[in-house]
Amino acid sequence: MERRTIGAGALRAGAIGLGCMPMSWGYSRSQQDLERSLRAVHAALDTGANLLDTADMYGPFTNELLIGRVLKERRDEAFVATKCGLLVGVDQHVVANGRPGYVRRACDASLRRLHTDVIDLYLLHRADPEVPVEETWGAMAELVTAGKVRALGLSAMGARAVRRTAPVAGVHGLHVGRYEETVRLLDRVQQVFPVAAVQAELAIWSREALRTLLPWCTARGVALLAAMPLGNGFLTGTLTPGQGFEPDDIRARHPRFTAEMMAANQPVVVGLRRVAERHGATPGQVALAWLLRQGSQVIPVPGAKRAEWVRENARAAALALTPLDLTELAALPPARD
Repeated sequence: MERRTIGAGALRAGAIGLGCMPMSWGYSRSQQDLERSLRAVHAALDTGANLLDTADMYGPFTNELLIGRVLKERRDEAFVATKCGLLVGVDQHVVANGRPGYVRRACDASLRRLHTDVIDLYLLHRADPEVPVEETWGAMAELVTAGKVRALGLSAMGARAVRRTAPVAGVHGLHVGRYEETVRLLDRVQQVFPVAAVQAELAIWSREALRTLLPWCTARGVALLAAMPLGNGFLTGTLTPGQGFEPDDIRARHPRFTAEMMAANQPVVVGLRRVAERHGATPGQVALAWLLRQGSQVIPVPGAKRAEWVRENARAAALALTPLDLTELAALPPARD
């Protein structure tokens, strides 16, 4: 698989990564399967989709433990990205914590769970509104100096102000965000220590990051990790309007996944499927291939918890879209919610 650069240094990862969150967080617990998830991670490394995206809050902690089981055997093949800055509180609310002491302890704990002595990319999951972001970022920069982390990134799932406590449904950025505030935040932390990557929602039905974040990243050699590139499953064309979701699934609480809105957004899937049929591909593969064409800074990180889905996503890196394909895809409407 093609390799893409993370930041201005020598770090490189597969052009398509693996979002590990669905294996243990955010989606139905009844669908979680440890052994199946382990096979999915191994499949990602086998295909070259070696950027493994996790966070300490997923589970909490169990997602890093899962990835750690694979890293014990295959650390040299993986590009490990994890996050700090959010704690899971009472009733599955999250609490932002950007205090330097906490950041240092969180990193050490992640290293232990991941069975590694260095994290390739350490991201701030959310800025803590009660701590100047420069202080948090400075503590993270010290981790690079100490050799515990290779590069730093910022997760920016939208520009809504982050309260000290926020519901889980808002944490994962299922809303379409505006990123002007994020760019201002990036300018501030860039003065403290270089930003290597920014993670943000980016998909063919959610393109705001192309207008705001990608120009900032391109000008500075910063990677843009496209989160939710398959629209939380919608862009694969496998979800049926009105099918419903289990109560602990984040989609059950988001207006974009009501029966009415899923029906209203079907034209996006229809357009993806039309292009896919010309290539003998799937709608999801077309959605990922489109992202790869948006710039060499873009690395889609689709979530998956089955090996067959991982392999299908990885094959999108070899899908060559034509000018006609790109014209049709550019005309698809944005998500309605």
